[in-house]
Amino acid sequence: MTITELVQGAYREGASDIHLVCGLPPRYRVDGSLRDASQEKLTEETCAAFARELTGAKFDALNEVGEQDFALTVGGVRCRLNVFLQQGHYSAAIRLLNDRIPGMSELGLPPVAEEFPGYNQGIVLITGETGSGKSTTLASILNHINQTQTKHILTLEDPVEYIYTPEKCVINQREIGRDTRSFPAGLRAALREDPDVILVGEMRDLDTIETALTAAETGHLVFGTVHTNSAADSIDRIVDVFPAERQQQIRLQLSMTLKAVMSQQLLPRKSGRGRVLACEVMKTDGAIRNLIREGKTPQIANSIQTTGNLGNILMDRALQNLLANGEISRETFRSALRDPALEKSAAGGAEPKTRGKLKAGIYGLTN
Repeated sequence: MTITELVQGAYREGASDIHLVCGLPPRYRVDGSLRDASQEKLTEETCAAFARELTGAKFDALNEVGEQDFALTVGGVRCRLNVFLQQGHYSAAIRLLNDRIPGMSELGLPPVAEEFPGYNQGIVLITGETGSGKSTTLASILNHINQTQTKHILTLEDPVEYIYTPEKCVINQREIGRDTRSFPAGLRAALREDPDVILVGEMRDLDTIETALTAAETGHLVFGTVHTNSAADSIDRIVDVFPAERQQQIRLQLSMTLKAVMSQQLLPRKSGRGRVLACEVMKTDGAIRNLIREGKTPQIANSIQTTGNLGNILMDRALQNLLANGEISRETFRSALRDPALEKSAAGGAEPKTRGKLKAGIYGLTN
């Protein structure tokens, strides 16, 4: 089986990922679970050939540093790849990307997310664990701006995943390691490149976060990702990157520039086919900004709960809604719930039947 056949087979199966490991059969991740793509185990020679074919000119660098992360089109399918060494053998994790950028209405996003492209400045964070759909959500938001506004969009990505076709916007996509040295270097340069909208693929180090805050303060709309599972955790993660003597200043900057945080997770559908998106949303208002400024992040959950009129919703409430609509099973609800006490309140006999027609969302169709 060739690497092209594996990727095309994964695409037909609706897989999100392919795992290639010496001594094991190739495996697809479908609806969050791994399954064998064939009965044939991969040999050391086959894995080495795959690694050489995928990395091309990066093969020598792979052997020097032990891993290479990049994007590539294989068999007509756009993929994000990490090829790496483990115990002296070559392995690969291949993430399949949608062959087109889905519209926001296709993803099953909460209605409040449709406001994000309309912001003129500030920071919007899309958060969640790896594989929660952050990149797809951001691509959909940016492409909506591209289709409806006349702006300059500049992205910093590692690697570039979705390729945009400029419509009304000017778009520059810069890849870390190829087009610029690092996120901080690319972001500092971005401030001199006249962007209206900036995408920062990962906000994980002090320099990147500091420059992103500066960009938001100076009139840019900044989108970024953080690997956290809630709005409060996202704020704490950003503040904790800085030394103690600077954290109050960062809280102040964040309280003035943060527009919204949306935390995502993808859950298996009760039907057994596809996944459904669950989102926690926090749009900032005066009360939430005060909590950020005063370092009272444990109280943010209460504020989210009482500002549903803004479109805010806690993850556990979103999970309850999915359970009530019959989109997820009680077992899935229980495993994803953050406050175990809510399980009892959601109990009470059989699961409710679906209310009306469900909105499938792209994740239930392709991932």
